[in-house]
Amino acid sequence: MIGINNVKFFDFFASAILKLFTMFSLRFLIPFLSGLLLSLAFPKPGLYFLAWIALVPLLLNISREGIKNKEAFKEGVVFGLSYFFGTLYWIYHSVHYYGGMGLVWSILVVIVLSTYLSLYTGTFTFLISLIHKRTHYPLLITAPSLWVSLEYIRTYLFTGFPWSSIGYSQYKMLHLIQIADITGIYGISFLVVAFNGAIVDMILLKKRTQEIPLYPLAPRIAGLFLLILTFIFTFVYGQKRLNQNRPGTDIRVSIVQGNIPQDKKWDPSFQQEVMNIYENLTKETVKRDSPVIIIWPETAVPFIFKEPENSENLPSRLHNNELLSRKLIKFVKEIKTYLLFGSIRQEYEIIDPKKPGQEVFTNSAFLLNRDGKVTYIYDKIHLVPFGEYVPLRKLLFFVDKITIGIGDYRPGKDLKKAITPFGTFSTLICYEIIFPNLVRKSIKEGGDFIVNITNDAWFGKTSGPYQHFSMAVFRAIENRKPIIRAANTGISGFIDSNGNILSASPLFERLSLSMTVKTDNTRTFYSRYGDLFVYFCLLITICVLSKSLKI
Repeated sequence: MIGINNVKFFDFFASAILKLFTMFSLRFLIPFLSGLLLSLAFPKPGLYFLAWIALVPLLLNISREGIKNKEAFKEGVVFGLSYFFGTLYWIYHSVHYYGGMGLVWSILVVIVLSTYLSLYTGTFTFLISLIHKRTHYPLLITAPSLWVSLEYIRTYLFTGFPWSSIGYSQYKMLHLIQIADITGIYGISFLVVAFNGAIVDMILLKKRTQEIPLYPLAPRIAGLFLLILTFIFTFVYGQKRLNQNRPGTDIRVSIVQGNIPQDKKWDPSFQQEVMNIYENLTKETVKRDSPVIIIWPETAVPFIFKEPENSENLPSRLHNNELLSRKLIKFVKEIKTYLLFGSIRQEYEIIDPKKPGQEVFTNSAFLLNRDGKVTYIYDKIHLVPFGEYVPLRKLLFFVDKITIGIGDYRPGKDLKKAITPFGTFSTLICYEIIFPNLVRKSIKEGGDFIVNITNDAWFGKTSGPYQHFSMAVFRAIENRKPIIRAANTGISGFIDSNGNILSASPLFERLSLSMTVKTDNTRTFYSRYGDLFVYFCLLITICVLSKSLKI
């Protein structure tokens, strides 16, 4: 039976939707469809070619005669709602099925997030409208510079959320995206938006020439010529990089995808079964493929892993964790293979010397060598807000975490590399892989490969896991490092240092994958110097806005 409050909410929701549709004139329909086209360029369905024309209707609409800047802002917000909701709808699955929210409320969460992200696209259209009215600069320069600047800000503001950056839609265009080892993902976003801007410039050329006496054609012709040269250079550079034979060592690596149901993962009665699944798959893999290292996903171990020590002063509930930890170490000694796995790590912080230590938990990766000794620990630095911790906890006391766990995690402090006889590598946990600068810093001083362990069970069979996996392609190219990705329910796989997806597992299957991976110790321009290309775009944007505002 539906309660009175729910009935009132549904009435309010229905009336709001009705009002929205009555306001939805043709001028709002065009940006809505433009955003929808762009969302279809991302996996799934991954119609990546649509990104090259998706912005054209939007840019034409905000360039029409008589449009006010605030109207352009509204159209940008409508575009953003369609674009971001279309690419981020899968968040409802995590919130609804694992966060305990009702279906309507979980969809509202996605709408709220999409609305926030739409402020960036609204700002984009507002400023483009302003620039278009007050200057003669071509869109093929102003639009991509502004877009990239806003994408960069979105990557870091309020903990950052760089998901759905337009460049990610092109992860299959290997010849085009090799330039990312210089510009990062932002260079690909620039090219896509510049192409859209060039189309609009050509469409509006005759009209602008008629409207404005002595309309300057030279900047547009020069800009178009420069864009053509840029694309030629990009494809030639891509061909060279793809055919480059960089030195490296072949190592045999195995991934175990346990496919543990999320609702059973932390069930104590299911604890031993989880370990049996991972150990049995690992034994089969070692016997069949003889890897030098085996990788399990994020928090694959359903207990707090602890190196053996005297446990007299520890809480009683940790005794079982220590027992299970000893069993895992014994298992590694038996298979005589390096094992990297995800687990919760527990420490005690002494805040007041007169009081017992306070429990602190981290989401961590452990590496055990062939003798079962812990040789490397990495604590996740960039935690998922509302998933692994609640930001502004004192203010948002009524909000709980979506994930099942034992409390807020503490972020790690240091990016650490594992040093082994077969190579040096960094580990990124879960969605850390989507932050270009974090990955760059983890491998800045050199390394042979990158490991990404994650648990994408939260996403279900939505487009979320496919989008998450596609972003790793750019981290491989940016840093010229092969990426080994182990995910609880998929997608697990191997990506070489050119961005080729060598192997990828299906979703929600229990399996192991093995492959000979060629290491790559190249230090790229992007690895060394970071986002210089973005700073160039920011400089162009500032100069153009200064001219527009006559500062």
